[in-house]
Amino acid sequence: MKPEEKLRQLQILEQSLQQLLLQKQAFQSQLVEIESAQHELKEADTAYKIVGNVMIKAEKAALEKDLKEKNEMFNLRIKNIEKQEEATKEKVKKLRQEVLESLKKKESEGRHGSQTS
Repeated sequence: MKPEEKLRQLQILEQSLQQLLLQKQAFQSQLVEIESAQHELKEADTAYKIVGNVMIKAEKAALEKDLKEKNEMFNLRIKNIEKQEEATKEKVKKLRQEVLESLKKKESEGRHGSQTS
């Protein structure tokens, strides 16, 4: 692969990494909301849920179950994103090293070529 192609690939990987971080942040934010709702629900006598633009009375046990499932789902999504993030970081690190080596090689060839003329 040519250095220019490697550089382009590196930029794509870094953009992917940025997207993963944004997704992870969004999921973490939703997880915080879910955990907050779980905490509030434990202390509440009566439970309500929002359906569209309306708040309706709901069964506390059903809401607790729903929030627990959502919590597990978001934790799983975050773990999956973290795995993707680590794999992408490794690819970025390897590709950066390859780009730097090819640039050093090019620079070194440029110096030797100008010295022989």
